[in-house]
Amino acid sequence: DVDLAESGGGSVQAGGTLRLSCVASGVTVAMAWFRQVPGKEREGVASIDVLGPTTYEDSVKGRFSISRSDDKIKMFLQMNDLKPEDTGMYYCAAGSTWSPQLRARDYAYWGQGTQVTVSS
Repeated sequence: DVDLAESGGGSVQAGGTLRLSCVASGVTVAMAWFRQVPGKEREGVASIDVLGPTTYEDSVKGRFSISRSDDKIKMFLQMNDLKPEDTGMYYCAAGSTWSPQLRARDYAYWGQGTQVTVSS
């Protein structure tokens, strides 16, 4: 099993920035960020393969950037120009295979989440 721990959430005004971090207890091929608001399904935000390929949900392209540390254990999400619709609980996920499709079912390991709130 892989344990994941997120940090970096908070409350910002629209147009602000946040940087989320996730630390894993081991290396996995794929890591990703998902977000969820009450009453809605968890949606993929961005993912990254251990070799470098990335994918982004359309609404965050050009504003968010996903990366991993050199030791591949840490993952980051730089979030710029935040919008109220970015509000949600952000979850770190990890899995054994990567695909460009952001599907929650592809990820076996999940963190507890970190809250991001963007006010207008």
